[in-house]
Amino acid sequence: QAEDPAGIPEVGKQERARLKQLQKLKKQKIQEILQTQNAAINADMNKKGKGRLKYLLQQTEIFAHFAEGSQTKEKKPRGRGRPASKRRAVEEDDEEYLQEEEDALASSVGTHLLVQPSCINGQMRDYQLAGLNWLIRLYENGINGILADEMGLGKTLQTISLMGYLHEFRGITGPHMVVAPKSTLGNWMNEIARFCPLLRAVKFLGNPEERNHIREKLLQPGKFDVCVTSFEMAIKEKNALKRFSWRYIIIDEAHRIKNENSLLSKTMRLFSTNYRLLITGTPLQNNLHELWSLLNFLLPEIFSSADTFDEWFQITGENDQQEVVQQLHKVLRPFLLRRLKSDVEKGLPPKKEIILKVGMSQMQKQYYRGLLQKDLEVINAGGERKRLLNIAMQLRKCCNHPYLFQGAEPGPPYTTGDHLIETAGMFFMLTILLLQFYNPALLNNNSCDIYCRENGALR
Repeated sequence: QAEDPAGIPEVGKQERARLKQLQKLKKQKIQEILQTQNAAINADMNKKGKGRLKYLLQQTEIFAHFAEGSQTKEKKPRGRGRPASKRRAVEEDDEEYLQEEEDALASSVGTHLLVQPSCINGQMRDYQLAGLNWLIRLYENGINGILADEMGLGKTLQTISLMGYLHEFRGITGPHMVVAPKSTLGNWMNEIARFCPLLRAVKFLGNPEERNHIREKLLQPGKFDVCVTSFEMAIKEKNALKRFSWRYIIIDEAHRIKNENSLLSKTMRLFSTNYRLLITGTPLQNNLHELWSLLNFLLPEIFSSADTFDEWFQITGENDQQEVVQQLHKVLRPFLLRRLKSDVEKGLPPKKEIILKVGMSQMQKQYYRGLLQKDLEVINAGGERKRLLNIAMQLRKCCNHPYLFQGAEPGPPYTTGDHLIETAGMFFMLTILLLQFYNPALLNNNSCDIYCRENGALR
């Protein structure tokens, strides 16, 4: 083989040049696909805003003032809404809100699914299908929303079913981005694989080497439908994620962005997206600025200025602010779906709460008395003398178990046995409950006297 002056075979040099050229062509092709995909998403983004303001004006007249204020900085309008004589009580407003939501869910215009999408495995409950229809209605009107159902009602399933609906009925395969706490990413991946395996999900997480592999091999246009990542990764890898125009950006535990000055909130506002969906099981707090921050994230072109927002509602005192918050909740109604288990799960038995009051053992009483009298000899039992800085915390320790105090447990050697149960009233009661559940024969006649006598336990 011929060699060049550097000693490199000519054939090997040509092969490397050919591979380099192929790699360059591959990158160009990927970039073309990405540009085409982003262009289509951006075009839809421009279309969605045309009928949005009209839809919002049908919900409440207050959006007209904010829309005018965002376009022409005119003098603020007079008044805050209804006169005081026409304001309703909070309970009446809540009942009216729930009724309006039920009517809207039942008679929403546009697409209304009677059965769940065929790509969704398992059987969705009626209220989950109603939630999917609510999300579809927001999508068709170009509105961002907050899914705030109580924990346990299937917010994750409703969100996945929305992405499945877009895939099956609209031919929209994404890309979508789910941003959630790191501890829930595995659950998101499992739920997507379980309920809608049609969606190709990529978990964007790991050390720098793993993330580089994901960027180069998996997070490429046309190779995934959903990118699931954590809050921290969204901040660290914002440059990689900013390459895409997203169909949906879904933020789980959305109370994390209530502060618009936080790094996470600023980062999420950098991404280009058609729609934003916030998921939270935490009810909205009665804080005017936090409510504005959420509205600004959902509709930045309308709720653009916090100062204008405060001026419009004319905050003068604490009582006035409470009235304003009630008005703001009405503003949030077009974007917010909040349901409780007691409202939708009619088949659940009524909640029953049983309070057991447990006494203390002799050892606990001795330590409790010593704490109140600040008897350090009794408390430390020969250990190092320390000043009691927080008497309430020490009393709590005593109620939990006296062995939390240094020198209280006999030993060394430290052994396990009945003395762990006998010296703490709560431990003894827990033992009785566990025996009642697992082996009721030991507790016949609903009495613990036999167990106490046989085991020499506390009475």
